[in-house]
Amino acid sequence: MQKKLTITLDSRVYEGLHRVIGRGHISQFVEDLVRPHVLGKDMEAAYRAMSQDEEREAEALEWAEATLGDL
Repeated sequence: MQKKLTITLDSRVYEGLHRVIGRGHISQFVEDLVRPHVLGKDMEAAYRAMSQDEEREAEALEWAEATLGDL
């Protein structure tokens, strides 16, 4: 179920949202930004899901090994 929300923004921010995000996409953009701050996260489940993504894990390992030389 969706609810309508009216917010007030600086005119430059409003214009930037329309220019960068595009009309018809702003609500989803704002929801995606706000969601993690207002809904509880199950971090353990999220980390478990990430660890099961073999491609993501391989990329993370490659990145970690590459940054060891920076130390």
